[in-house]
Amino acid sequence: MARIYLAGPEVFFPDPVEQGEIKKRLCAQFGFEGVYPLDNVIADANKLAPAELARRISQGNEGLMRSCDLIIANCTPFRGVGMDPGTAYEVGFMRALGKPVLGYANTTSDYALRVRDAAPLSASTWDAESHAASIEDFCLTENLMIAVAIIEDSGQFVTHAAPPSRALSDLTAFRRCLEIAATLPSLR
Repeated sequence: MARIYLAGPEVFFPDPVEQGEIKKRLCAQFGFEGVYPLDNVIADANKLAPAELARRISQGNEGLMRSCDLIIANCTPFRGVGMDPGTAYEVGFMRALGKPVLGYANTTSDYALRVRDAAPLSASTWDAESHAASIEDFCLTENLMIAVAIIEDSGQFVTHAAPPSRALSDLTAFRRCLEIAATLPSLR
């Protein structure tokens, strides 16, 4: 049974374990084993200094990713115009390991549009150089390094116009990624 690393900002939700269990059940319906970042259990986490806890989380999650056959990443914008940076790292890590990378975003707007929309709102936080910098505009849903990795591995970056109240948690696009994963020759 192929193992899928389930990357995304769900680990920050008020109910992160439940979110992972929902995704794992969907994976099982498609014949996969879902592996969620919170499966990385850190013994005595509450007794560790923050820097040590962070190190163990990072190393443990990298171990989980190495044990998986592919990744499905929730690339929906999180706390800004782009995806969660930890998820972006996980996409790059799996790509570097040569494992298939699938991803989805619960938005249909492209990255450049989101950056342009955010620029006027950021007057107090962006410095002059940030405002003068060019905006990456390739009509992609996410930064080109993420989008191209996903498109080259799975053939498409899945997007879905989720309702605003479920912008991060809607699983329509995640299900589509599972359907794509089921057709990948490397997993048969």
